[in-house]
Amino acid sequence: MLVEPNEICVIQLGMRFNVSVMGESRGYVLEVFDSHFILPDLGPIGANGLANPRDFLSPVAWYEDREVKGYEDHSPFDVVAWHGNYTPYKYNLKNFMVINAVAFDHADPSIFTVLTCQSTRPGVAIADFVIFPPRWGVTDNTFRPPYYHRNCMSEFMGLILGKYEAKESGFMPGGCTLHSMMTPHGPDAECFEKASKEPLAPVRVADGTQAFMFESSLSFRVTDWANKTKVDENYYTCWQPLKKHFTQPTSSAVQAQEGPSKKKLKKVIVVLICVSLKNVHYHWNRVLSGFALCDL
Repeated sequence: MLVEPNEICVIQLGMRFNVSVMGESRGYVLEVFDSHFILPDLGPIGANGLANPRDFLSPVAWYEDREVKGYEDHSPFDVVAWHGNYTPYKYNLKNFMVINAVAFDHADPSIFTVLTCQSTRPGVAIADFVIFPPRWGVTDNTFRPPYYHRNCMSEFMGLILGKYEAKESGFMPGGCTLHSMMTPHGPDAECFEKASKEPLAPVRVADGTQAFMFESSLSFRVTDWANKTKVDENYYTCWQPLKKHFTQPTSSAVQAQEGPSKKKLKKVIVVLICVSLKNVHYHWNRVLSGFALCDL
């Protein structure tokens, strides 16, 4: 099975494999020790979208007749045929059907999930494989780059080719970043300033680029080698130039933000609930007497 740049390969548990490269090569490997990768549940998206099953390719049966050390007089790669669907497969990331927000705000990054390995807890992944493919950015009244956040997942970012839109300098193909769970992170200062000032016209995002993320509900342990080899000790400085943009609101603005008074809010709640209960044949006096017991 030939796996080319911008393609991924999934090797199932228990399979013998060998990797042969042509020239200088780099890659990323994610190994899970429980369950296996599946397509994410599409929910209201329906039957088609994201990574479509038709675009996943499996090799045909193939064998070699030679002696391999440790296997006596044969090769472990002597499969003449197989039955079933437990096979290795590959997928070209350019075939991902992107679905995104088209009015305002951001869709959750899970909308870019290619494959997921679910845990026994519904909705909690051992690992998600997420990509940030070329796409259109069209949202209004929105800070379009990935927003500043922290969450309960560990995020390992990698770059296959191009420049990642949230950090165009210093993050090179073959490199990686790791933000452990509950670690705040987001675009660098240069990206923030650019996205805050440019007009919100429809624009292409990430053309010629392919970034990805291994996301997990588990913590990653970083090896000593990784901690000492080609580490960007100044990575944190990409956020240092960020400036505060808070302004002290006026008294009238504060009053406007507080909304209706508590007394007015009570009236709104009573009216809404009474109308709802009237539709199921409750009497007004029973509803209003019930509110006497509630502390709104």
